[in-house]
Amino acid sequence: MRQALQHAAFRNPSVLIGGGILLLLLVVALIAPWLTDHDPGSIAPRFRLRGPSDQFLMGTDMLGRDVWTRVVHGARISLLVSAVVASISISIGLVIGLMAGYIRWLDGPIMRCMDGVMAIPGILLAIALVSLSGASLVTVIVAIVIPEIPRVARLVRGVVLSIREEPYVEAAVGLGTPTVKILIQHILPNTLAPLIVQGTYICASAVLVEAILSFLGAGLPPEIPTWGNIIAEGRAVFQRAPWIILFPGGFLAVTILAVNILGDGLRDTLDPRMKKRLGA
Repeated sequence: MRQALQHAAFRNPSVLIGGGILLLLLVVALIAPWLTDHDPGSIAPRFRLRGPSDQFLMGTDMLGRDVWTRVVHGARISLLVSAVVASISISIGLVIGLMAGYIRWLDGPIMRCMDGVMAIPGILLAIALVSLSGASLVTVIVAIVIPEIPRVARLVRGVVLSIREEPYVEAAVGLGTPTVKILIQHILPNTLAPLIVQGTYICASAVLVEAILSFLGAGLPPEIPTWGNIIAEGRAVFQRAPWIILFPGGFLAVTILAVNILGDGLRDTLDPRMKKRLGA
């Protein structure tokens, strides 16, 4: 696995491009307070709807707030949500998938529950949870995590079903090796490659869903700068001040594109069948 990851990092252009863009966005998010002299929530009506200039790199919105400041601070929220959602979804989905795939009598009940969750549209579920619990960062994360868990569980279950019949697993069972040890030592390592790839797509989906929820008014409160909130506020004055939507929308598109490129590159590198097709 370590050799595969090193190969992906240093020889696959998609990994280099996607990872480089994401690293740049992460650095921008971390040093956001030092990249601008303005407060993201500071209202200055005298500067309202100013176009891009030396003073306001990306212009201002209808309340005179600096769009550049709000966009770079919004990157913090988007990247935080994507990382937390991916981590929680993979952790819970991994446990569920291992149990469903290896313990035969649990397979049916667990997967029927997962099918039931997947039958509910993710956006509607998120809107319902936010409406019931109120708009907060924790609620948004939970609302995005729930629809992602069944996808991870189904992926892990499929891997486990194909591995548990392997001779080395059957030999370990025959020797009386505890189930937990078999799962950790023999089965879990084989799930890491597909989980890494799936994690990148979960990150992209989380960024997009968070922006959609904020745009619909069911995400984080309007005073918190997120790309979705900025776009939602700018749609009323789009014809007069299109920069309010174009700049955060551009950051959103670039982030999702970079994550997808990274995911495709990791898939091509970590999948042995794909490497053979590519002649790697």
